[in-house]
Amino acid sequence: MKIFSQLWIYRRFLLILFTPLLLLPLPLIIRTKEAECAYTLFVVAIFWLTEALPLGVSALLPALMFPMFGIMASKEVAAAYFKDFHLLLIGVICLATSIEKWNLHKRIALKMVMIVGVNPAWLTLGFMMSCGFLSMWLSNTSTAAMVMPIVEAVAQQIMGAEAEVDALEMNCATGSTNEALELDESVSECEASDWKEKTKEVNGYTSGEGHPVCEIEKEKTLPPAETGGKYRNQKDHMMCKVMCLCIAYSSTIGGLTTITGTSTNLIFAEQFNTRYPDCQCINFGSWFILCIPITIIIMLLSWVWLQWLFLGFNFKEMFRCGKEKTAREQASAQVIKEEYAKLGPLSYPEIITLVLFILMALLWFTREPGFIPGWSSLFPQYPGFATDSTAALLIGLFFFIIPAKTLSRTSNGENTIFDYTPLITWKEFQSCMPWEITILVGGGFALAEGCEVSKLSAWIGSKLTPLGSLPMWLIILISSLIVTSVTEVASNPATITIFLPILAPLAEAIHVNPLYILIPTTLCTSFAFLLPVANPPNAIVFSYGHLKVIDMVKAGLGVNIIGVAVVMLAVTTWAVPLFDLQTYPSWAPYLSTVNNTGL
Repeated sequence: MKIFSQLWIYRRFLLILFTPLLLLPLPLIIRTKEAECAYTLFVVAIFWLTEALPLGVSALLPALMFPMFGIMASKEVAAAYFKDFHLLLIGVICLATSIEKWNLHKRIALKMVMIVGVNPAWLTLGFMMSCGFLSMWLSNTSTAAMVMPIVEAVAQQIMGAEAEVDALEMNCATGSTNEALELDESVSECEASDWKEKTKEVNGYTSGEGHPVCEIEKEKTLPPAETGGKYRNQKDHMMCKVMCLCIAYSSTIGGLTTITGTSTNLIFAEQFNTRYPDCQCINFGSWFILCIPITIIIMLLSWVWLQWLFLGFNFKEMFRCGKEKTAREQASAQVIKEEYAKLGPLSYPEIITLVLFILMALLWFTREPGFIPGWSSLFPQYPGFATDSTAALLIGLFFFIIPAKTLSRTSNGENTIFDYTPLITWKEFQSCMPWEITILVGGGFALAEGCEVSKLSAWIGSKLTPLGSLPMWLIILISSLIVTSVTEVASNPATITIFLPILAPLAEAIHVNPLYILIPTTLCTSFAFLLPVANPPNAIVFSYGHLKVIDMVKAGLGVNIIGVAVVMLAVTTWAVPLFDLQTYPSWAPYLSTVNNTGL
């Protein structure tokens, strides 16, 4: 047993050592460029799935192996590592850095919850809407890490308020005072102050001049709340579970809505546009029109599913009108109002960030809206030159130019001049920039280009041609279920990077619009809901101690089924006229081209 324990400790080293050696017969026996490219693809894919090496390090292997096999020159591989995607990502991260630095995301989240109301079911939906909206523009991890401390405070306050009500009712019945309650209140105040300090540290904001933003990106887990024995009854425990799961799932679901909402969408858009440069149908506007109904339907059905699974779905209680608020609802409203009041009035940096945020979204939507000419038509001599990354970079540049402080007047009416400091600094941008994802995506582009140059993609396509005899809906369902299963144990970016170069030739081989298969596959790659380790939002909410693994598995299985079903509905209904999915497009290679490989 000692040997096995030692082997387990060195399992990553053994994977790194033996994976290339065990696969080495492939290029040695089959001496073709296709086999050599397949060897590189298998080694990188295994390292990505097992994370034996850091994802970014594994992504650099094509830059080493392709020149050694003579598939691509080193200069050509290096050029594949930086694409239009990276420029778009830089602009988006500039926006996200400013939003997080000036606490605009917290203001948006609390305001949306205040609008929805404090009924427990509606409160949960309000948190889901807030998380979903924020994750359209921020990373899913940032969203979950920012909202979860607020949810924890609300949950603890609700349970404390109901305990007070119960104690007061008991006192009224017995005519005595409850010293334990008074003691519990003092303890609760201490715990609340401790929680505020922890939240302040976790979110990475300080009251001084410096603003160390994006620390939440580096925190894989938050300090777990010591919740053991604090539940008054089973209902309180179930409420905490529902609120945690809603935050985890809505942070992921919201990211589906926009091209920039999650890394898998960005990877798909860039790889698709690289493989099919003549197709101009995938842009911010078209993706939003496709996915906003998907997001809304999945989020509402997930909310209903979680409410029913843990609390029961009481329509009469939810839609009651004119009745006095319960102690639970009053406590929730009080916590949220207090948290919102702490933010103070809307500050100058928040206003500027909000204006630039709206301007960036408008530029994305109006570049090529489809039904009317967009602003890109103002440059007819340069068709296709301006992309979504152009707008993102333009707005991103403003964050480094516009000052973060205005002039203020002293008591004698003179202006006080501050040192010039922009909305964000380069160090703050660097702390938010996901460099590992940047290199990982570049490695995916290099792999895809190597598959094209070596003709491995054409060979795969020719071997997959018999699948054309299956019904189209079955092919989509199988591919969606496969990626949904793999993404539970592998990172989402690695999963989509592995499957896109395989599924695109499949679509070409069976003479089907590639979008018919690639869109549902891309969306389903984000459906990592089953396990705490499946994605960072799951890990963050799990760390608070309210959930068990079986809770997440039961809830996540239902959300996975809902997600796949809604995506299947979308690609067979409103996505068909939007992308003309029923016809094989002129921008995709024809079947005869695929079959002319002499393999």
